[in-house]
Amino acid sequence: MRTNAIAIIPARGGSKRIPRKNIKDFFGKPLIAYSIQTALESNLFDKVIVTTDDEEIAAIAKEYGANIPFIRPRELSDDFTGTDDVVQHALNYLKEQGEEFNYICTIYATAPLLQSKYLMQGFEKLKNSDALNAFSATTMPFPIQRTFKINADGRCEMFTPEHYMTRSQDLEEAYQDAGQFYWAKLDKSSKEIMFGKDSIAIILPRHLVQDIDTPEDWERAELMYEILHKTKS
Repeated sequence: MRTNAIAIIPARGGSKRIPRKNIKDFFGKPLIAYSIQTALESNLFDKVIVTTDDEEIAAIAKEYGANIPFIRPRELSDDFTGTDDVVQHALNYLKEQGEEFNYICTIYATAPLLQSKYLMQGFEKLKNSDALNAFSATTMPFPIQRTFKINADGRCEMFTPEHYMTRSQDLEEAYQDAGQFYWAKLDKSSKEIMFGKDSIAIILPRHLVQDIDTPEDWERAELMYEILHKTKS
């Protein structure tokens, strides 16, 4: 199934908290390989590209089947450049080469739990609706109405103290970004944020969702992956 869609995987080389995170070994493969292979296996994309400033990441991504049409400029590879700017640079570059697409899916390089069926679900729901975006999300593990902060004096303050006595089952369910993929239509634009009325949330089970920003996150992701694949086998 071809859709005139492109997958763009941003992967810069300068990760601080987990050095070389995007190509660090994760159960025998570089971490980024999982995102590339899942995108390819979905058969949704005319092209899967990796945008990176790092020659080693580029070589590994190419080895696992991604296209590397350019090496990303340094000015788009620092700690302050957002994903939107990186993706737009890639789209602009491809447009200059005569390549344009109807749909884009930004996929994070740190998503070893990503499954192609959710990529497909996101595309189908987006294609068959008037929404402009579809992205991965999951339920919050605890009611956000019962959460609290620690103030400057080290004491607790609830965000919504009126719900202190409300039963959990009586509170409205909340969701969070799963940080795996973000579909968008390229023939229309929106002033809404991703978590707004122009977007569809594709709900993933919580056991398939784990940010990988710290060494503790990495260990948790390994445990989740190992358990998931033991269960499958």
